[in-house]
Amino acid sequence: MSGARVLVAGASIAGPALAHWLRRRGAEVTVVERAPELRPGGQAVDARGVTKEVIRRMGLDLAVRAACTQTIGAHTVDADGNVLETFRVDDDGGDGFISEIEILRGDLSRVLHDDTRDGVEYIFGDRIAELTQDADGVDVVFAGGDRRRFDLVIGADGLHSALRTMVFGPHERFVRHLGHVLAFYSVPNEFGLDRWLIDYQESGRSAGLRPIQDATRAMAMFSFPSADLDVDYRDVAAQKRLLRERMAGMGWLTPRILAHLDDTPDFYLDQVAQVVMDRWSSGRVGLLGDAAFSSSPMSGQGTGLALVGAYLLAGELAAAGWDPEAGFAGYEGRMRSFVEANQEIGRMHARSRDVPGPDTESSTEPAVEWLHELVERALNGIELPDYEEVADSGAPAVPPTTSSAKS
Repeated sequence: MSGARVLVAGASIAGPALAHWLRRRGAEVTVVERAPELRPGGQAVDARGVTKEVIRRMGLDLAVRAACTQTIGAHTVDADGNVLETFRVDDDGGDGFISEIEILRGDLSRVLHDDTRDGVEYIFGDRIAELTQDADGVDVVFAGGDRRRFDLVIGADGLHSALRTMVFGPHERFVRHLGHVLAFYSVPNEFGLDRWLIDYQESGRSAGLRPIQDATRAMAMFSFPSADLDVDYRDVAAQKRLLRERMAGMGWLTPRILAHLDDTPDFYLDQVAQVVMDRWSSGRVGLLGDAAFSSSPMSGQGTGLALVGAYLLAGELAAAGWDPEAGFAGYEGRMRSFVEANQEIGRMHARSRDVPGPDTESSTEPAVEWLHELVERALNGIELPDYEEVADSGAPAVPPTTSSAKS
């Protein structure tokens, strides 16, 4: 099967990245996004380790770096603003606490959309309403009434994936809440922020500001502990009330930052959660990015998993002649260990933010050597085959294996 027709649900990061590689491998790609347009702003996302090589292979290194926040480091501060600790962008070869590639989620989404919009069909303001698959294809009914048939359908629609629920089962079966909530929104830069991120922590909560490309504004960041999130993820008014309640009484610049909450154009709040699944495909339907294997923002690698996963998913499907069983198996075999390492990093970071109760037993610190090996697996523990000849020859330059992740 050549020129496979692939429908991708979601136009944030994973979806357009997959569209890029599918198109390069010879597929006809449609991306459907329920939002009426690309969503701006959002948290800063990172590219570390092997992810930087994927961006280079996409030919987007210069475009991505040009859209970066230009953050040069981070300070943790006390309630009076005194610096307690400093991290620089060149720490750990650019893969440290502040990555050399730090870009707002919305800006990366725009770069990927600009790269693919001329060769990919984008449908905004619509969604998959019904889906039926058989041995030869997938029949899709869109909420807008259109009916179409595709060879493959991929869900790249995030933590709250509607496609995952439709095909694999209810949200609660796969989502693991890590006990924290994060919020982001842009504010006027009345704080004198100049290329340095500032972070303040108090009793398990945090408040922070980070620079963005528009120096007249800054990105506000909040986190607080929560056993569960009891507001709908689309009810913005309820989310803002919750944020005000949970950050009440917090010191530093918190009251001044919260004063801009009602005026911000790009508010985002959600639980810190992971998606854990035994398999990321069912027949001709597959999942990618947070929809399949969210590692949570606490891992710092959600974007890396999406970009690396998009490269491997498109490559393995094309290498298998667009046979879904073989292609999805190759993708899962290559990705699984990489995903698990990043999810463990996310869980460890979330636990480090927990405030121990009076009856909490002290936890044992992980061995330094073991932690170093885990971080290396999470950054670079995966092979990137050369798929450039796949579209022409139908065979990969590097044969797929059961698992190519480095130990």
